[in-house]
Amino acid sequence: MEDIISYIKCLLCYGDAAAADQIGYTADESEWEKYKVVIVPNGHLSKSIVLPYVEGIRTQTVACKEHKTHVILDDILYTCFFFISRAEELLVNERDEHGRFAAKYSLLGNSNRLQIPLLDEYSRSVMKLLGLSLPGYGFNKVYLTHDIDTIAHYRHLRGFAGGLLRKGWQAVWQAQLEIHNDPAYTFPWVVEHDAKVKNAECIYFVKDTKGRGHDYPQYNLHGKDWRRLKNYLEFHHAKLGLHSSYYGTLPKQMAWKLHRSHYLRCSIKQMRRLADAGITDDFTMGFADMAGFRLQTSRSVRWIDPERWQLTDLTLHPLTIMDCTLSNDNYMHLTEDEAYYYCAELIEKVKQHHGDLCLLWHNHIFAENNYHKHLYPALLELL
Repeated sequence: MEDIISYIKCLLCYGDAAAADQIGYTADESEWEKYKVVIVPNGHLSKSIVLPYVEGIRTQTVACKEHKTHVILDDILYTCFFFISRAEELLVNERDEHGRFAAKYSLLGNSNRLQIPLLDEYSRSVMKLLGLSLPGYGFNKVYLTHDIDTIAHYRHLRGFAGGLLRKGWQAVWQAQLEIHNDPAYTFPWVVEHDAKVKNAECIYFVKDTKGRGHDYPQYNLHGKDWRRLKNYLEFHHAKLGLHSSYYGTLPKQMAWKLHRSHYLRCSIKQMRRLADAGITDDFTMGFADMAGFRLQTSRSVRWIDPERWQLTDLTLHPLTIMDCTLSNDNYMHLTEDEAYYYCAELIEKVKQHHGDLCLLWHNHIFAENNYHKHLYPALLELL
């Protein structure tokens, strides 16, 4: 438990361990004079947990022998634990049609607070009380990520048949002759645009499944098409990660360190499985039905197992925005202008808090009849 408290205090201080030592977490008033800032604990799992806006945090100042101690009466440390561990999901039984804990079931979605990284706002207050400077304006890291759900539409059996019915023989035949003619093979276009963002880390998540049910279609990781694409992406300095099965299974031979779940299906059980399997970095942590700050922070954090009360080695990278979240009828269903301004506000929040921006756009979505081929480059211009 002490390692969890120490970790969250350090998180509140942007990783400054010396500053974290100046924060006490105790209700014992005789101990307060040892610290510059004290957070009073009152934490226990509760469906009625209070989420104060940062302006509403209740504080008092106590005169001590050598300095004044600022006492935070709201247990913001426990609130940090509550969200970065995803303990909230232990309290709510509802799940959507894909078994996901959706924004609409969360305290955040119901209160429209997904657009505000509350934990980062807490950090600003704590740093101010400690008399310390905040990190500069701008991104700490930018991740441009792409889930490869399919390499090509017409180069597998079902897609070939569907293409004949919808597009005709000529379009399908051209894709058979050269994969670059397949509409889903948008990788050169994506690579070209991503390269305009300096110092961005580009990650492509690869399906390594049996290709059944919601995992269909599965491309052959030993086939010519994938080998050619893999070489192309690695030539352009992209990293590869595992896009694990919709059904939660992991490959028997785990050579992957980076991970995102298919359909953004994740759970406490799944995160524990990832940590045990040696996955070091997960990029799943966003709501499919609403873009924003699911972890209530724009910064990457180590996952805390809320049932075992264990600080793990699995780092969660918050997913800020996913393409279909913005445009799908069953999600936010925004127009292009609405999506642009909504995303711009989230991007600005990440910059204000010197956080990590993580975008997810699928390669195949740029071939569909939507606004993403215009929206994505426009958002990259903001970066």
